[in-house]
Amino acid sequence: MDLRETEYQGPIISGAGVKTDLQAFMTNVFSWMSGALIITAITAYWFASNEGLFSMLYSPTGGNTVLGWIVMLAPLGIVIAMGAAINKLSYSALMMLFIGFSVIMGISMSCIFYIYAASTIYQTFFITAGTFGTMAILGYTTKTDLSKFGRILFMGLIGIILASVVNWFLGSSSLDYIISIIGVLVFTGLTAYDVQRLKRIGMTVEGGSELAGKASIMGALSLYLDFINLFLMLLRLFGGRD
Repeated sequence: MDLRETEYQGPIISGAGVKTDLQAFMTNVFSWMSGALIITAITAYWFASNEGLFSMLYSPTGGNTVLGWIVMLAPLGIVIAMGAAINKLSYSALMMLFIGFSVIMGISMSCIFYIYAASTIYQTFFITAGTFGTMAILGYTTKTDLSKFGRILFMGLIGIILASVVNWFLGSSSLDYIISIIGVLVFTGLTAYDVQRLKRIGMTVEGGSELAGKASIMGALSLYLDFINLFLMLLRLFGGRD
C-alpha cells in the first residue's frame, strides 16, 4: 500500500502542537532523504572507482552480469515491499530497508561515472538540487491545492515508464530526448506535489509516534525518488558523454 493511500486515523493535534509536530516531521523527512542521497552518492563513487567491484556488474562487452541485473531490478522490489508491508513492518525494519535501498541504488548508478564526464555529473547535481529546493519550498508554502494536479502527474509518470520500455527496444535518441523533457516536467511537479502531501500528513500524525516515524521514512523515499529521477532526466537531457 502506497503512503499516498495511507491516512492517519489517530487523534488530530491542534494549535501549537500541530506546528511543532509538523516541523519535526518535515525535518525527519528531509533528514532521511538527505542521508539516503549521501549513502547513494558515496556507494556509486566507490563502485565506480573500484574496477574489481564494477566488473561484477558489467561484462567486458558492456552488458549486465547476473548480479548487474539483480542490482538493477532490486530497488523496484524494495519499494514495492516497503509500500505493501508498511503496516506490518516495524519502524526499524522499514529504516533498514530504506538504507539498503539507498546502497543498492548507489551500486546501480555507479555506471554514470563511466558514461558522463565527472564535471557534467556535478553540474547536473547542483542544477537538480536548486530545482528540487525551489519546488519543495513552493510545495510547502503555496496555498494552492496541488492535489488536483496529482492525476495528471501520475498519468505522465505512467507514460514515461511505458515510453521508456518501448525505447529500450527501439533505441531512438529522439524519443529519449522527448522522454527526458517530459520527465523533467513531471518530476519537478511531483516534488511540489509530494511536499504538500507530506505537509498534510505531518499535520495529522502524532509527533514521536511509530506511525510518524514510518511516515517520515516513506515520505523521504518519495522525495528521494523525485530527486534521483529528476537528476537522471536532466543528465540524459544535458549530459555530455565522456
